[in-house]
Amino acid sequence: MNDKELFENNCLPMNWTVDESRPFIPERKELSVLLAELQDIENHIEDIKAKQWNLEKLAMFHKGGLAAE
Repeated sequence: MNDKELFENNCLPMNWTVDESRPFIPERKELSVLLAELQDIENHIEDIKAKQWNLEKLAMFHKGGLAAE
């Protein structure tokens, strides 16, 4: 299998390794930064919902014409 096939099958490529010599150190952020990032994510979700609604309306129009409303 090539790397693309491995990736598509949710497998890591054979040459992928974990560097165990460096311990994982979590990134620390201020609460205000985390809240701002959360707000950005929520806004992005709302934008996606609006786009999804518009696409659903366009799909209905495409399938049934003006009578679909």
